[in-house]
Amino acid sequence: MEGSDTVSESFLLVCDDLPHTVVLTDSGPRAIEIVKLLHRKTGLSLWHCKSLISELPTNILENVPEEIATAMVAELREVGASAHTEVNQ
Repeated sequence: MEGSDTVSESFLLVCDDLPHTVVLTDSGPRAIEIVKLLHRKTGLSLWHCKSLISELPTNILENVPEEIATAMVAELREVGASAHTEVNQ
C-alpha cells in the first residue's frame, strides 16, 4: 500500500505539534516531593500519585503539547526524578 505511506508522511509534515507523553522512569530519593508535584500538576489525589510512582515506568501526562511535556520533565528532574517525553503517533 504505497498510497497509505504517502498519506501518513503528509500528515507528519503538516502537523507540526504532535501530542507527547511524559514518562516517569525513576522517582529518585525524594519521593514525597514527586508525589506533591504530581498532585499539583495533574490534579490527581495524593494516594493516586503515590500509586503511580510505585509502578515505574509510568505515564504521567498523555496527549499534551510538547512545551507542557518538556516543562513537566524539567520540574520532575529538579526534584530528583528521571523522566522523558515520547511523541505519540
